[in-house]
Amino acid sequence: MERLSREAAKGPVDVPFLLLVLLLMGIGLVMLLSASFPSAYYEEGNPTKYFMRQSVFAAMGVAGMIIVSRINYQRFRGVAKLALFGAVLLLILVIIPGVGVTHNNATRWLRIGPLEFQPSELAKLGVVLYFSDSISKKKDKMQTLRYGIAPYAVILLAIAALMMLEPHLSGTVLILGTGAALMLVGGIEWKWVGGVLAAAAAGAYLLIGVVGYGASRIAMWKDPWIDSLGDGYQMVQSYLAIGSGGLFGVGLGKSRQKYLYLPEEHNDFIFSVVCEELGLIGATIIMVLFALLILRGYWIALQARDRFGSLLVVGVTTLLAMQTFLNIAVVSGLVPATGISLPFFSYGGTALLIQLVEMGIVLSVSRQMKPSRAG
Repeated sequence: MERLSREAAKGPVDVPFLLLVLLLMGIGLVMLLSASFPSAYYEEGNPTKYFMRQSVFAAMGVAGMIIVSRINYQRFRGVAKLALFGAVLLLILVIIPGVGVTHNNATRWLRIGPLEFQPSELAKLGVVLYFSDSISKKKDKMQTLRYGIAPYAVILLAIAALMMLEPHLSGTVLILGTGAALMLVGGIEWKWVGGVLAAAAAGAYLLIGVVGYGASRIAMWKDPWIDSLGDGYQMVQSYLAIGSGGLFGVGLGKSRQKYLYLPEEHNDFIFSVVCEELGLIGATIIMVLFALLILRGYWIALQARDRFGSLLVVGVTTLLAMQTFLNIAVVSGLVPATGISLPFFSYGGTALLIQLVEMGIVLSVSRQMKPSRAG
């Protein structure tokens, strides 16, 4: 079995998935350069500062993706527990006063030398690795409360509690959603899904209706114009950017909202600049590329050689799908603002690096698809 596994791991990667990743990353870097040069010039004195930094991490990420894609994914079982517990430890460090780094009233970062990163990004990967390894071994036991629900629910709730102390609502939603998806694919009964959704609804009510966390975001989501110069300013500027793009856009590099009108124009709200410069047609093409990448990821999961590989790809692809949907939904006003980045586009070097490593995991699994199904 080990010899067969080594031989299978030498197969070719899934070329369509790889090309879609590289294409989206390339477009993302171009749009980042366009969206960031006004704020980079104003804040750093160098209009290409953010782009150059992101390009370095993109090159590192591509190298990491290639290296990971050449590793037999069965070896990831050995680091699953370490990845999860290491991520939890980092999440604990973040909330220790004086250790975590605060931006915009949220303490979500750790600093190592000149680099800052969000442990939540590592926590997402840790959950995918650990859940995939553990669930793949249980099979029918996943339908029981003791083995299929309780241990994973405890892990997810512990991580969610740590992240809400930052606070980091969007990251919490992503981890809970991905964990739930892996449990569902792993074989839990549908009745538990209903229970989880009910608990999530109750938790949301407590946070917003009782505690008041995010209440202003809900109000601004309903009508940002009631405080267009205060709490609703960002959404108003996002609407103006999207509306200004029209069908064909104002032209690449010609956005007006990026000139210090739209906050986070090169980060969480970069898709607003995409809509303004490329218009509805350009934005739709990018959304189609994301959809193709996600569908290809799930196709690879269906063709995976074993249960562990399938779960790995489902976890990574679900993370990508949820993050993409939520970001676009936020900037277009479909859901309240949560502070979530757009994969491959938003500024953040370590986030891009980890995303590309995750894509390498999918490519590693694709190497072991049966030749007759790998076309």
